[in-house]
Amino acid sequence: MTDGTRKASVRDGDGIQWLAEVGRPGTGPQGTGGPGADGEIGGVVFARGIPPEELARRMGADPAAGTTPISGTEIQDLDIEVYRPSDDGDGVIRVGECGGWSFAIEYGDSTGGELLTEIARDGVEVVHFRPMPEQPPALLDYAHDGAVLCGFGLGQERWRWGQEPDLLVPDLVAAGVLEADGVTPCHPEGDGGDAAHRRTLGAVERRFGLSLPRAALDGLRLAAYAVRGTPGLVPR
Repeated sequence: MTDGTRKASVRDGDGIQWLAEVGRPGTGPQGTGGPGADGEIGGVVFARGIPPEELARRMGADPAAGTTPISGTEIQDLDIEVYRPSDDGDGVIRVGECGGWSFAIEYGDSTGGELLTEIARDGVEVVHFRPMPEQPPALLDYAHDGAVLCGFGLGQERWRWGQEPDLLVPDLVAAGVLEADGVTPCHPEGDGGDAAHRRTLGAVERRFGLSLPRAALDGLRLAAYAVRGTPGLVPR
């Protein structure tokens, strides 16, 4: 199987290396980590080959039920119940487009991880980033044409999964993340955290031409959709 990717330059937005900051302690509505408290993001889904509304639909939304565009900070004013003991929690996404990729920013009990192959069907490419601040490491998956081709944890790139687990090894080697053997970390000690994660995200950014404006987690207004549960999409 071939991955269908091409080298592409980032033409707009802020790249994705800054996503290394998402979920770290102390980030809030005005910080680069995006909304804190109830508005903390659960992940970002990038999809190439479908518009934002179709991405929302493949993630479980009614494409006719999008909200008036709202900011990332306004997510905190929505009635989102992340956990219900006997039922699904609420999942919400805000969708947009940047640099030829649609994106969905996930909040609450969202669906990006479990619907990855559905989102990627019919030739669509998908990159899914999850910051996982409470259960590190942050996770990154790449799927194409209905299959997860590769994935790994940031800082744990030597352990990989998917149908083509070594697909991004040349990019990780070129970025100084792994040695040429594809297993040995280039910086095994004393180089964790944001700097190491930025190198990995930089490799993925350059490979796929990914970019996301920092403002997408703050003041940029984007349509929101419910993808799970019964969230209240009218600000309280």
